[in-house]
Amino acid sequence: MPSEKILAQKQELVEKLTEQLKNATSGVLVDYKGITVEEDTKLRKELREAGIYYSVQKNTMLRFALKNAGLEGLTGVLEGTTAIAISNEDETAPARILGKFAENSKDKFELKAGFIGKEVYDQKGVVALSKIPSKETLLAQLVGSLQGPLQKLAATLQAVVDKNNEAA
Repeated sequence: MPSEKILAQKQELVEKLTEQLKNATSGVLVDYKGITVEEDTKLRKELREAGIYYSVQKNTMLRFALKNAGLEGLTGVLEGTTAIAISNEDETAPARILGKFAENSKDKFELKAGFIGKEVYDQKGVVALSKIPSKETLLAQLVGSLQGPLQKLAATLQAVVDKNNEAA
């Protein structure tokens, strides 16, 4: 039986994790077995720069926190080594960064499951999310696709103005 002090520490950890999960826009659970310290350090740096909280957690603590946050659908993947990446801003950033890392790590690092808001995604869903470009990339593509027709419209209007000036 754990002591009162240890039990209080565990409850505090669960409360902190629950709060992070409730405030999160998205998150991804991964199995990190087999990656080197160097690879882990590089991954953590990239996640930190993207504003993503990443930590290794005990499955028991994570199970309680996920249930408290209303994300019970994720508890089925809590086996083996588990780390969680949580974003409060970008819905696809954790999946995108971790998905790219998983592709390059050759079976040493696996995506388990994830969520956006209260919507839970299995491994295939997280892999699909990882293929979605960033918000900035999507906005740049939108601007690029709008720019072409606007330039054609401006050229057409200028041609009409020039023709009217010649006629006058």
